[in-house]
Amino acid sequence: MALVKGARAKQKRVAFLANRVHLVEQTSRRFTKSKIAHGIIQGENTRNVYEPVLVASIQTVARRGMPDVDLLIIDEAHGVAGSSDYRKVIAAAKCPVIGLSATPYARGLGKHYDELGGPLFEQMVVAATIPELIADGFLVDCDVYAPSEPDMTGIKQSRNAFGEMDYSDADVGRAVDKPELVGDIVTHWFRLAKGTPTVCFASNIAHSRHIVERFNAAGVPAEHIDCYTPEEERQAILRRIESGETLVISNVGILAEGWDFPACRTLILARPTRSLIRYIQMAGRVLRPHESKDRALILDHSGTVTRLGFPTDEFPLELDDGSPKKQQGGQQKEAKEQLPKACSSCSYMKPAKVHKCPVCGFEPKKQSDVEVQEGDLVLVAKRGKKAQKADKQSFYSQLLAVAASRGYQDGWVSHKYREYFGVWPVGLVRMTAEPTQETLDYLKHLQIRHAKGVRRAG
Repeated sequence: MALVKGARAKQKRVAFLANRVHLVEQTSRRFTKSKIAHGIIQGENTRNVYEPVLVASIQTVARRGMPDVDLLIIDEAHGVAGSSDYRKVIAAAKCPVIGLSATPYARGLGKHYDELGGPLFEQMVVAATIPELIADGFLVDCDVYAPSEPDMTGIKQSRNAFGEMDYSDADVGRAVDKPELVGDIVTHWFRLAKGTPTVCFASNIAHSRHIVERFNAAGVPAEHIDCYTPEEERQAILRRIESGETLVISNVGILAEGWDFPACRTLILARPTRSLIRYIQMAGRVLRPHESKDRALILDHSGTVTRLGFPTDEFPLELDDGSPKKQQGGQQKEAKEQLPKACSSCSYMKPAKVHKCPVCGFEPKKQSDVEVQEGDLVLVAKRGKKAQKADKQSFYSQLLAVAASRGYQDGWVSHKYREYFGVWPVGLVRMTAEPTQETLDYLKHLQIRHAKGVRRAG
């Protein structure tokens, strides 16, 4: 707004380019609210093109040409490097060009040359980092839980529209669109986010619809939206989520850029990604401040936070020139060690160096603090002079992981838990945790003992 108002104060004509229909409409509403007279160039909705400020769709002006302006502003400018439409319009522009982006990480964004020659963007001005925006109240911080993540082994990777390596859209759906994973999404929403306005990002349209079906079956008003949703229906769905009539809105990526609903508090990440741009854009939907929330909530069912870190971290801000980047092995190891880790008890994502969970107080024991008793081989955690059995939730979560890896049924988990604690597992959260060596040794001991018993009986 300040850029546009400043240019108009100097009697300059301005064009503001957006890459989605709903962003053109959203920008127009903002300009109207700020009393900025403007016209629109967007397909059949084109009107008032004589106004000194124009809000335009990049697809329309790429076909029809851009009227003469004194300043060109590009929204979501990280998409420029992968768009021939943008490069065509910029090459024809005879005025300064300013690109706006919260995620200027696209490969070649700084030195991406088009057929006419010349860099698209030569200099970056950092207005503020994400941590600074949170400190100044322009964004809110967030709590992150990672109750489950899909097995991405064998999923192909390729370069996305931003030039980043990411999971192939064609393959990622088969890793995540499974009944047990979809059900886990709904279960943990009830436990951690029940009643909050929620946006969900799924891996593909079918996955998104399955998530919505499961929410609706559980009595939660949820709706799906995609690029094929008719415009009138799309606007009605967005109005219902904003009014509270709908609690959960699910999509693949159409709401990732620019969708402005500050009251949205919860984000469900059900779409695995290695793309920093895609990740920060999705997380940004719930980081907007609003009187109804002090912090946002992210439920990561994709493993993204453990791959890329917290979305509120301070990421390097520099324009990529398209040249190959080499990272030393030591740097890679250090970066991996700094990534957040999930509490094995409650799934809260905590910084790597934080040992004790700030939410549930669970503190994992070092290997040297765990001993195995002879006889029944009961895991014992040393706590001063008094020994207690291993944490119930942690042990249950480890059993779930073992069962999943071996194809065992839930009954196996319940019976092994009962053998260990003497009671059935009741009131525990159904989430997996990587089994410790001590747990695996204990299960192996039971297997050997059972085998010996069978031989003696024979």
